[in-house]
Amino acid sequence: MADTIFSKILRGDIPCHKVYEDDLVFAFLDIGPLSYGHTLVIPKEEAATVDQLSDETAAAIGRVLPRLCRAIKAVTGADQFNILQNNGLMAHQAVFHVHFHIIPKPGVSEGLVIEWAPGKLDPTEGAKLAAALSAEIGA
Repeated sequence: MADTIFSKILRGDIPCHKVYEDDLVFAFLDIGPLSYGHTLVIPKEEAATVDQLSDETAAAIGRVLPRLCRAIKAVTGADQFNILQNNGLMAHQAVFHVHFHIIPKPGVSEGLVIEWAPGKLDPTEGAKLAAALSAEIGA
């Protein structure tokens, strides 16, 4: 995996405002925040996309995300927030090290703004897709 800005932060080569750290997870304030309290949560494991993470690291992130969200809500006063995670260039990933954004949403025009263009799921195609996904997972 290529050396990224997050690799450099983990090594201590680039300073950051650390919020949380354990053996597997590191969280720090985003230097280009969308709102007050915008925090990045990264695994210490070097992986570009979330599907490349070990189960142990993925579980560690899952355990700490709610705790970080509660802290961000308490400190910022924003009772709503987004968690954003992108995988790949076309999915708007800019740093190719897995990272989750916790972005407080204090007002309509503050924080993350999303345009959503939903399609429609055909019931027959949905049943086929769900079965194929379940089979691939081994469920």
